[in-house]
Amino acid sequence: MISITESFLMKKATLIVVLFVSLHIQKTYTAEIAMISDSSFLTEADTLVSPAGIFKLGFFRPGSSENKYVGISYNKISVETVVWVANRDFPVNGSSSGTLRIISPGNLVLMNGNDTNDVIWSTNTTSSANVTVHLEDNGNLVVRETIEEKILWQSFDYPTDTLLPGMKVGRNFLTGKEWTLSSWKSNQDPAPGEFTWSADTSGYPQIILKQGTTVIFRGGPWNDVWFSGDSASTRNIITGDMIINESEAYYSYSLLNTSVISRLVLNSSGQLERWVWVNDVNKWQMFFQLQRDFCDGYNICYGYGTCSVLTSQRCSCLDAIRFVPRNENGWEITDWSGGCVRRTPLDCKNGTDGFIREKCFDNCTCMAYANIDIREGGSGCLLWFGELLDMREIPDGNGGQDIFVRMASSEIEIVTTAQPVSENKERANLKVILPVVLLGVLLIGLGSTWFLFACRKRGDPQSMRQGEFLHVGESQRDSMELPLFSFSTIAKATASFSLDNKIGEGGFGSVYKGMLEEGLQIAVKRLSKTSNQGLVEFKNEVIYISKLQHRNLVKLLGCSIQGDENLLIYEYMPNRSLDSYIFDKTRSMLLDWTKRMNIIKGIARGLLYLHQDSRLRIIHRDLKASNVLLDLDMNPKISDFGMARSIGGGETQPNTERVVGTYGYMSPEALKGVFSIKSDVFSFGVLVLEIVSGERNRGFMHPDHDNNLIGHAWRTHNEGRSMELIDTTLGQSSNSSEVIRSIIVGLLCVQQNPEDRPNMSSVILMLGNEGALLRPKQPAFFLKTNTLGADFSSSTCPTSSTNGLTVTDVVAR
Repeated sequence: MISITESFLMKKATLIVVLFVSLHIQKTYTAEIAMISDSSFLTEADTLVSPAGIFKLGFFRPGSSENKYVGISYNKISVETVVWVANRDFPVNGSSSGTLRIISPGNLVLMNGNDTNDVIWSTNTTSSANVTVHLEDNGNLVVRETIEEKILWQSFDYPTDTLLPGMKVGRNFLTGKEWTLSSWKSNQDPAPGEFTWSADTSGYPQIILKQGTTVIFRGGPWNDVWFSGDSASTRNIITGDMIINESEAYYSYSLLNTSVISRLVLNSSGQLERWVWVNDVNKWQMFFQLQRDFCDGYNICYGYGTCSVLTSQRCSCLDAIRFVPRNENGWEITDWSGGCVRRTPLDCKNGTDGFIREKCFDNCTCMAYANIDIREGGSGCLLWFGELLDMREIPDGNGGQDIFVRMASSEIEIVTTAQPVSENKERANLKVILPVVLLGVLLIGLGSTWFLFACRKRGDPQSMRQGEFLHVGESQRDSMELPLFSFSTIAKATASFSLDNKIGEGGFGSVYKGMLEEGLQIAVKRLSKTSNQGLVEFKNEVIYISKLQHRNLVKLLGCSIQGDENLLIYEYMPNRSLDSYIFDKTRSMLLDWTKRMNIIKGIARGLLYLHQDSRLRIIHRDLKASNVLLDLDMNPKISDFGMARSIGGGETQPNTERVVGTYGYMSPEALKGVFSIKSDVFSFGVLVLEIVSGERNRGFMHPDHDNNLIGHAWRTHNEGRSMELIDTTLGQSSNSSEVIRSIIVGLLCVQQNPEDRPNMSSVILMLGNEGALLRPKQPAFFLKTNTLGADFSSSTCPTSSTNGLTVTDVVAR
């Protein structure tokens, strides 16, 4: 039986490696079964075998340990080799017996004996139909519904220490799911160890090996053939693939010869190993190992330094003519921590330095570029910003690729005297392996350049002059580029901002709908001349939203600046904002439970992108129902980034002198000017409770007690009456298990202590019936209501402020 998942994954390709783990199997298996159904189960004396007998699922004891685990291993080779473990954190102790079975409603569980109340491990799935469990011939354990063949859960989504052909390492941007290898603690303990092999998707995706939070190896950028930092030695047995699109980014591999048995394993010592089974000698043969040598350590030679094992001097500067050690004395005694510096400083502002190829000449912060696709006819390039780190020299023919590095004008002249000008355009390159730190990496050929050209085509000659973009300060030039529409074009599109076209108003000003001459519907946000939100917020929104591309974020099409007129032009959202539906007793009937759940999940995906996957990492700081817009199909899009703030890679809770946001959605710490991603999580929790109940948190007061919406939800949850919270207009259309799960998630998000709130990746898993549901603690802001409608418990709002609390109700349409 070949599943859809299996047939798809068989087309994929990737790197393979294996770790030999000596396992002492205490149990002799006596029975083989083809599947687990509602009426069957797997005991310690049984094995579940894949259709062709390639893999088996059963109980095992690692090494001399008395603990028992459920794992998948190869079935037809003599050396017992486990490739996946279910209960790696929760073993069955030696004195107990385990049973793997399906319990209602469609949940695969590992129980201590036959006691259904003593569950050790679970897939945490539910189904209204019967389900069965199959082990596929690719090693994937699948829980699926019997009627529609819908996959509810699969082990390939939860890798342990081994990557098999067809498995993924990467991230799903829509669900927040990550596919990551994690080492065993030891050969006797399969619990997650300190080493992980994962995909860093903060820039152009790359594979990294970590010890805890410290990067210890990088494979370099994917060049559509291999990772530039990888060895060429494995390309005769496997083919790799890096999939990058708006939904996901992941690495996978397949075997060139499907009769070969091979695997990639991250061992308990932090080595990534590729193994191949050799039938003739009846053993696993190590084919490749990372880290291979001294130079595979991350950032050994620091800025502009390259590492080589071909010379006794391990570190050297990128080019001895153009770069010198920062600390020459330290360099001589193998202290390379200072890295290298340029002999001739760059003078980009005067336009005198550059590349011999002008791929990123116009951006002074661009230090290097390389081809993103080295295949014949391939296109696109990668850009590096800041110091070049983590480079390695390698012999020709053993991997690596060319990198083109920015030089000072005098150095370009040196090259010009050595070669004819016609050759010079291809000569300013240094052949090095490219695990270079990707600070602000862009997919120019396939991404950003396409975006700029597409935007230029959108504006007609009257609406945008050739090459004219918004510039606010030279330092923000790169982040502020947007199509600049003329004021007359937007005035014409909105019928001179007529009242008939006005669709919203708030602290920023007014919002109008309009139609460009080419037929594109737009929403125009017009900064009021008397607005209490001024140019700072205007510029803030342009900087952030112009760099964000996600299906659950509103798209900024351009802007217009003329005299004291400041306009932002957005895509038009025909269903306007979420608050116009959920708080209206008539229109709320158009949102059944399925639509509401999709809206909740969409907002969560948008926040996950802002917090974790976007280039800038952004805290929105004003998430609320009126700042969530709905497109024609009722898909949610987060809008209004005037209050947003980006955070650095290690920054988690920046302070700010401004208290911003909207009462009823602001977290306790936000009222003190302290913001983090957990402030947005709090606002999201409020939104979830509002979407479920159809009531506003701000101003809500239950007739039987003084609690606001948060307090009412907390009270009904504690008393086991959560379904009483649901909007009465939903009638019988709701899914009670989803409703209760959503309420619990909402309460988890509004807990008093930011550290108790989940991050958005955990929220998405919980909403998808995948994450374990913790017990919420007492939430913040649920006891009393003051005259302003702001809700307080232990936290209070400042009695006076010179910075101005910003409360915004207007949104871009």
